[in-house]
Amino acid sequence: MSEQELHELLQIRLDKIRDLRSRGIEPYGGRFERTALAQAIKDEFESMEGKDVRVAGRIMAKRGHGKAGFANLQDPSGNIQLYFKSDDLGEEQYELYEKCDIGDIVGIWGQVFRTKRGEISVAVSRMEYLAKSLHPLPEKWHGLKDVELRYRQRYVDLIVNPGVREVFTRRSRIIRSMRRYLDDQGFLEVETPMMQPIPGGAAARPFITHHNALNIDLYLRIAPELYLKRLLVGGIERVYEINRNFRNEGISTKHNPEFTMIEIYQAYADYEVMMELAENLIYHVVMEVLGSPVVECQGVNLDFTPPWERITMMDAIKEYSGIDLNHVRDDSEARVLAQSLGLAIDKHATWGEIINTIFEEKVEPHLVQPTFIYGYPVEISPLAKRNRDNPELTDRFEIFIMNRELGNAFSELNDPIDQRGRFENQMKKRSQGDSEAHMMDEDYIRALEYGMPPAGGLGIGIDRLVMILTDSPSIRDVILFPTLRPLKD
Repeated sequence: MSEQELHELLQIRLDKIRDLRSRGIEPYGGRFERTALAQAIKDEFESMEGKDVRVAGRIMAKRGHGKAGFANLQDPSGNIQLYFKSDDLGEEQYELYEKCDIGDIVGIWGQVFRTKRGEISVAVSRMEYLAKSLHPLPEKWHGLKDVELRYRQRYVDLIVNPGVREVFTRRSRIIRSMRRYLDDQGFLEVETPMMQPIPGGAAARPFITHHNALNIDLYLRIAPELYLKRLLVGGIERVYEINRNFRNEGISTKHNPEFTMIEIYQAYADYEVMMELAENLIYHVVMEVLGSPVVECQGVNLDFTPPWERITMMDAIKEYSGIDLNHVRDDSEARVLAQSLGLAIDKHATWGEIINTIFEEKVEPHLVQPTFIYGYPVEISPLAKRNRDNPELTDRFEIFIMNRELGNAFSELNDPIDQRGRFENQMKKRSQGDSEAHMMDEDYIRALEYGMPPAGGLGIGIDRLVMILTDSPSIRDVILFPTLRPLKD
């Protein structure tokens, strides 16, 4: 539809509003007490036939002319047919129906009946405008050409695509199920600062803002980790938070600068306890929300039945690249082996960073079924406890499903001396230009100096989990209002 045609339609609808108001009819109504939803009328037709009901929703289709007409009304539960008959309504009320446009929100009084063709309907006795729509709904909203427009105008996407509403309904059920499971396990839900003086808990570039009254720069948090572990110090032994993180990074089908995470901490536990918690938590959610441990995602049947596969990072690299790094500890030797696989390695990269690059390029594409990868190098795990048998590695794991990382967890480092040394190494990386390296956090070290109990921590990306459990190919499909580049005028 051309801009000129849209302008003409807008003018026609504005004229209708002026006409309605000239006759004392308000096109933007107020409170309306609905007594039934569309789907309930259909499900309970035997008991509701012949009864008076009040329904409300959006007009999605109109047909018929002359002395009778039909309309399709959509409410949160589904759709139901409305029947308008001039002889029953009277001239004034029937004229309201004739002036009604697709997209208008209306309140309806009527009686439940079944048409001669067998369709359950409401015979309208009175109609009230609740919101006149000025813009026509799109006739063809599906398809690749409309994908970005769907994200920009999510309100229209939700109107015309019931499947989109189902995605976000399921998202809400997933989060509610996670909360219920953790609450039943004795965990306490808390909220920690969104604006932080030092962005910690992850390797990421933060967003920076300025507080005028204090005249200081603050950072939108990249993770809640260090504040949640301060609570462990304070004696809250089982704690979790579901909230937003912000990372000033690229945008893709897997990344949005603003995203939702759940982070969970348990005192006197370790990374193995968190493995069991992770697989049991997600299995519980899958069973409660979907009813089966096998979930289809992008044509693949994923089985969430515990226990999931567990494999060390080094063994996974050996399996999928053919290179055995179990006894390689030299930066230059690791670099040569990585280059033999055709990988470009930064000249400042350490042994652990090289290992991680090999893993990301050669292993991650093969990790489809739920899998725990554990035994990460210390250099890329500044907050994780060292492995007692191999101090160059940590007791850390990541969850991989559908070739992407879904969660990160480890036995928490509670040695303040070791933690200070890790932060100092991170600061050296920052001085070499690594803007994602961790900053020094003196207050967090001070908290550790008071004594933090041994603990396990776990973080899971809610958006990525929802993608898998709704069979959505892009993270933008599961975020109501994803970050997009502004349109140019």
